[in-house]
Amino acid sequence: MEYWFLLGGFSLACIGFSHLYSKVWISDEEHVWKSAEIVKDFHSGDKVLELLLEDGSEYCYTVDPSKPQLPPLRNPDILVGENDLTALSYLHEPAVLHNLKVRFVESRIIYTYCGIILVALNPYKQLPIYGDAIIHAYSGQNMGDMDPHIFAVAEEAYKQMARNHKNQSIIVSGESGAGKTVSARYAMRYFAVVSKSANKTRVEDKVLASNPITEAIGNAKTTRNDNSSRFGKYTEISFDRKYRIIGANMRTYLLEKSRVVFQAENERNYHIFYQICSCADSPAFKNLRLQSADKFNYTCMGGDITIEGVNDKKDLEETRQTFSLLGLKEDFQSDVFKVLAAILHLGNVEIKNIGDDKSLPSDPHLAVFCELLGVSAEGLVRWLCHRRIVLVAETVVKPVPKDRAVNARDALAKHIYAHLFDCIINRINTALQVPGKQHAFIGVLDIYGFETFDINSFEQFCINYANEKLQQQFNLHVFKLEQEEYMKEDIPWTLIDFYDNQPVIDLIEAKMGILDLLDEECLFPQGTDQSWLQKLYNYLQASPMFEKPRLSNEAFVIQHFADKVEYQCRGFLEKNRDALYEELIPLICKCYQLPFLANFFQEEEKNAAIGKSVKVKPARPSVKPANKNLRTSVGDKFRSSLSLLMETLNATTPHYVRCIKPNDEKLPFEYDSRRVVQQLRACGVLETIRISAQSYPSRWTYIEFYSRYSILMSHMEADLNDKKQTCKNVLQRLIHDSNQYKFGRTKIFFRAGQVAYLEKLRLDRLRGACETIQKHARGWSQRRKYLALRKAAIILQQYVRGKRTIRLEPFTCLSFVDLGYRLRQVYQVVRLATITIQAFTRGWIAQEHKALVIQKYARAWLARRRFQTMRRLVLNVQLSYRVQQLRKKIEEQVTVLRDKFYLANSHSQTMEKLQGLETHLFVSLLHFCLQRNDGHIWFILILDVFFRYFEEKAEELEGEKRELQGRVEELEEENDHLKRQQLMENEVKSKLREETSRLTAENMDFDELLDQKDRLIKKLQTQVKSLETSQRGTRQKTASTLPKDYLGMLEYKREDEPRLIENIILDLKLKGVAVNMIPTLPAYILFMCIRHADYLNDEAKLKSLMNAIIGGVKKVIVSHQKDLEFLSFWLSNTHQLLNCLKQYSGEEEFLKQSTPRQKKNCLQNFDLSEHRQILSDLAIQIYHRFISVMQKTLTPTIVPGMLEHESLQGISSMKPTGFRKRSNSFYEESETYTISSILQHLTVFHSTMNHHSLDQGLIKQVIKQLFYLVAAITLNNIMLRKDMCSCRKGMQIRCNISYLEEWLKEKELQNVNAMDTLKPLAQTAWLLQVNKSTDDDAKEIIEKCSELSPVQIVKILNSYTPIDDFEKRVTSSFVRKVQSLLQDHEGSAQLMLDADYRFQVTFPFCTSTQALELLQVPNSLHLDFLNRI
Repeated sequence: MEYWFLLGGFSLACIGFSHLYSKVWISDEEHVWKSAEIVKDFHSGDKVLELLLEDGSEYCYTVDPSKPQLPPLRNPDILVGENDLTALSYLHEPAVLHNLKVRFVESRIIYTYCGIILVALNPYKQLPIYGDAIIHAYSGQNMGDMDPHIFAVAEEAYKQMARNHKNQSIIVSGESGAGKTVSARYAMRYFAVVSKSANKTRVEDKVLASNPITEAIGNAKTTRNDNSSRFGKYTEISFDRKYRIIGANMRTYLLEKSRVVFQAENERNYHIFYQICSCADSPAFKNLRLQSADKFNYTCMGGDITIEGVNDKKDLEETRQTFSLLGLKEDFQSDVFKVLAAILHLGNVEIKNIGDDKSLPSDPHLAVFCELLGVSAEGLVRWLCHRRIVLVAETVVKPVPKDRAVNARDALAKHIYAHLFDCIINRINTALQVPGKQHAFIGVLDIYGFETFDINSFEQFCINYANEKLQQQFNLHVFKLEQEEYMKEDIPWTLIDFYDNQPVIDLIEAKMGILDLLDEECLFPQGTDQSWLQKLYNYLQASPMFEKPRLSNEAFVIQHFADKVEYQCRGFLEKNRDALYEELIPLICKCYQLPFLANFFQEEEKNAAIGKSVKVKPARPSVKPANKNLRTSVGDKFRSSLSLLMETLNATTPHYVRCIKPNDEKLPFEYDSRRVVQQLRACGVLETIRISAQSYPSRWTYIEFYSRYSILMSHMEADLNDKKQTCKNVLQRLIHDSNQYKFGRTKIFFRAGQVAYLEKLRLDRLRGACETIQKHARGWSQRRKYLALRKAAIILQQYVRGKRTIRLEPFTCLSFVDLGYRLRQVYQVVRLATITIQAFTRGWIAQEHKALVIQKYARAWLARRRFQTMRRLVLNVQLSYRVQQLRKKIEEQVTVLRDKFYLANSHSQTMEKLQGLETHLFVSLLHFCLQRNDGHIWFILILDVFFRYFEEKAEELEGEKRELQGRVEELEEENDHLKRQQLMENEVKSKLREETSRLTAENMDFDELLDQKDRLIKKLQTQVKSLETSQRGTRQKTASTLPKDYLGMLEYKREDEPRLIENIILDLKLKGVAVNMIPTLPAYILFMCIRHADYLNDEAKLKSLMNAIIGGVKKVIVSHQKDLEFLSFWLSNTHQLLNCLKQYSGEEEFLKQSTPRQKKNCLQNFDLSEHRQILSDLAIQIYHRFISVMQKTLTPTIVPGMLEHESLQGISSMKPTGFRKRSNSFYEESETYTISSILQHLTVFHSTMNHHSLDQGLIKQVIKQLFYLVAAITLNNIMLRKDMCSCRKGMQIRCNISYLEEWLKEKELQNVNAMDTLKPLAQTAWLLQVNKSTDDDAKEIIEKCSELSPVQIVKILNSYTPIDDFEKRVTSSFVRKVQSLLQDHEGSAQLMLDADYRFQVTFPFCTSTQALELLQVPNSLHLDFLNRI
């Protein structure tokens, strides 16, 4: 039955409810939502939906037939755990909660996308996912290509700033303790790493260093968080035109000044107070007269003055270090600590009543306060306890009661701290300003999220007001992006209904709104909270967003976008006024010891006096007092600063991070659904989900759809070349309602629930295919069994029927009973006869037994005697013959082996000893036999034993002899073969080089001669004799090129040295014929020049030449630092020149394989070991530059080739994510790389190195380094991409590793140890494929994954993602089992491999067989100024 129903604000079509969608969500008080399964079909009109809960109990869900509201459907398990919540097929609150829980609890993943929002759950545990390696892994990546991360959001902001030239903002919000400050800190750290500053001031370090200071003066311990930010902060990070950090600026919002004078139970004041109190005994703080924090009223109100795991003394050291790093000198720091100490002493000033409505301060702390600030004690005492009232005719000074005096004292403390806070922020901003023009900026907003407590006051009101404004801005931005996405894909845009919170904002900030009425009430001296509340009731009662509580007359309720909040009116007026007696301001302005503090109070007084609008940072926008008595209220200031913030955010591209607190107990990876859903509702995530669900939330590219659902296509559809049209045809066939999907230009848009339907069809098709395979396999197995049974039955039947035909035919007339009787009679007769025979036989056997025993032994003795007689005769003959043969063979063997192996001596000595022992033993035995009566028998037995012993020894020695002879023959043959082969190779190489050199030189010379002849023929036709003379001279010159007269040196003049370096190094073309024939020819030429300088004993010339060579090579490397050919060529030549310097140095270790002529050509006068070291360092630099160029070329192909490309056709290892990338993000159509691309690059590198005759040892090191790069980048991406952790992806990786191994075999590089660098990757692939369920599996994983660190193993197990419903997820219990087994295993705590790691390079020495005297300098090199000696 087909019907429609409403689900979470959107309608779905359902066919066969219980069969198609068998699982739903029902509400639950404890877990908010719990899963249930439908056990009976639901039809239209039914009043009850029968469900089965996960605990096995039954549940009846009541449905109103008139307005059927069915429970939300549960997503298929294959869609659970998505990186993006909007990719879920069913979008509603329980789906979001469950997806976050699976990722957080089971997969240990704290980040999840929700459209453009990054949802971050606080793990309450340090995770290894914030290192520099992680930053570099996310740098340059598109958002959505990697797992969700704060670095991905930061990279997206940085990329859009650089591409669109537009300012960006990252808005981080959440409850206290949700991790806002840490997230903002990581975002700024990302910018500091990826964009280094343009100057040497390292401003990025200063930006990061400002965090400890702001946290010390602006953070405090609360009941929810040990490091709660009690102010909002917007940090603008400035970039130049090259997008490098050039400075930063901070703006702050709504500092909680009341915390300075009051803290609730189990809370603390700001950290800085406890830090200075912990150092009270320090000499630097002696003059502050500090005590322990429990001695001051302002620091002991909350009870506990310490935080577990926090060292306040150590934190103060860090705070002072960051002060110094920012350039804030000791004098300023000392002044800051004086003000802080003065505030603490002011809090200890005790005010006493001295009469009616009179008070007097009396405390020694008052004197300390006045001394530290340098103010008048008399004036302070007077104006704390008195107030000046200005009348029309006179001014009256009136004493105030104790409570008013205490309020004045606390107000003074709050104002001093607020001004100190602003002053420090200004100084930090000044320190972060670096000369240079700002081109763009990225702002990071760390601001409080929506708050609701048991008692909500003015602070919560302002916070929630700010969140209303941010939510409005967020809604508008979301709709803007949605509209851009629809327009980009050419899909008609339809207006979507959404919650508009403008009425709430108007209720707060509009004319005659809450803030207006509050400011108006503050103008009246006798105004009270109750009178203001009554005005709210009178003016705002008609607003649907405002309510009056039923049971209270001291509160009001506002319907915010997140929830209803009840505010207690007590304290609103006082906090909004933030009043400080005017008489105290001039007193503080005279504080000459602390000019920065006095300047702030003077500024405030001036602002109030002149009544002009002044912009005071941080977050102090224009104020508008009418006169001295009409000061700007806190609410008005906050409204103005919030307006400025919204203008800034609207002028930038925003990025959103919503921090969630998973539990209130701060337990690691514990998930409280009730707390989480409360915050999701408050931060706008669920509103985003609701908006997405109304349109087309699931969006897949055509390629993703084709890859995933090709199994649903017919053969005709799959054969089409146009995949886009194929997808359209399949969808139109599978989903008849065209309103459930839309075809865009590059994507297919699905309404909620359609992807689940397609997954169900795909699963049914796969299950049907599995059933078909199982059916045929089981049928084939059963048929085999049936045929075997049938054959056996036929044989039995034939046998039985044959017996019946033979045995039963004469008795066909008898009955079966008669036949049985007759057979039984026969059986009994036969049985009786058998028993009788057995009885007689057994009796006869018993009687004859003894006779038989006697006969047996007698016959045995006679037979043994005859045998022994014959055996003795045979043994005598054998003994004599074998002894003679043995001795003869031993003598021959000793003679043969004595001259060839040292073992022969030991064998001969052994044989002599054996002969002596044999003789001695033989004589002893003869003497023994002669003494006995039966001596001849003993003699024969002894001879027999001796013969056997010597026979065995002879066989052993014969075998050893044959083995040794075989070894000698093999070694001799191999040695002879190698000698012949080496001689032949040396001769062939020598002849080949000589012939090559001669032919090359002749070829060059003849080319030049032909050109010369042509010119001479044209110009000098009449001068035949001159031409003949020139030809004869040329022939004589050619004939004189015989190598026998040359010494292998090249002579040049000192002034020709620059020409030599220029022609042979700087201007050398790699495509020349000479270079192609002998790639290391420049090295030989340069060394021959060095030899000549050494031959002349000219030290100055030699040093000049060496310095010129090294400088020239450096210059050519710098000019061609990205050219692979040049780097390979000069790496080869530098290495060859280094080898020549070693080979001809005269040192014994390098002369072992040199020819006599080469030994004769050694350097005679100078030791060039220092230059060799410099040249070796240069070679190392070239090598690393060479590796860097290859890595830069290879890196873009590694991830697509090793992970993303489907090398195993027909096995799809990736599940489309459905991630909705931002419409304003730019995604290029990049080239598709495969494993073949990697192999092609490796082949090019290898052929280039071989072409330039690079040493094979260096080639092996290069290949090993490149293979390590492949393994590191691939493994790092697996660690950061949950979608890559699947069984099929493991198969793809193993297949690609086999391709790399085959390439090594093809290039004969099996001994490079390159495959060892791939072991971590191979073990990762194995881990993805192996079973992960039992204890034995866990032990096997620990045993096999020896190259992976414990952190990596656990990360892979947590990230394992099934591609199909047939695969199983890794359970949390199994992961914990593996973790327990890994506790004793040592390993790196780093999650990522260092892709920039370089193996130590060694330059192997290889003796050159090139004869220097045979080398000729081709004319094409233009080195005619060189003369061969």
